[in-house]
Amino acid sequence: MNNLELFNSISTFIFDVDGVLTNSELIITEKGELLRKMNTRDGYAIRHALDAGYKVAVITGGRSKGVIDRLKGLGISDVYAGIENKVEAFEDFLAMYQIDVENILYMGDDLPDYEVMKKVGLPTCPSDAAPEIAKISSYISDKKGGEGCARDVIERVLRLHGKWQ
Repeated sequence: MNNLELFNSISTFIFDVDGVLTNSELIITEKGELLRKMNTRDGYAIRHALDAGYKVAVITGGRSKGVIDRLKGLGISDVYAGIENKVEAFEDFLAMYQIDVENILYMGDDLPDYEVMKKVGLPTCPSDAAPEIAKISSYISDKKGGEGCARDVIERVLRLHGKWQ
């Protein structure tokens, strides 16, 4: 099966946050707050996918209230934050919606994403993902984490389905 066929079967997107929806850098304030930067084009694509009827979820080890508020503000109702075992969260999500794993695109960038990525139909990663993640990815975006990699995969799927514009 080629990449185009893999993208064509996607109905659900699941993203990690740090290193995917944000870059892998953190700014630490004097008060100890962790600041992250998110890409507005990724946000637009997520909103567009939701409006077009696709499921979008996030599974992250992070607990940032600002990030969670941003994701929920985009319309993502399935935000799994502070997750230590991503496989458990993934299986809860599957059980809730009865989605075929072959129809799921997961984008991760580092080892906590590895086990979930092995279970989905289309494992993907940003261009700056850890080597172990790149090795198991069926598609590697030419965009880095936090620099449009989520939009890249969403736009590919929606264009194939005639739902981008």
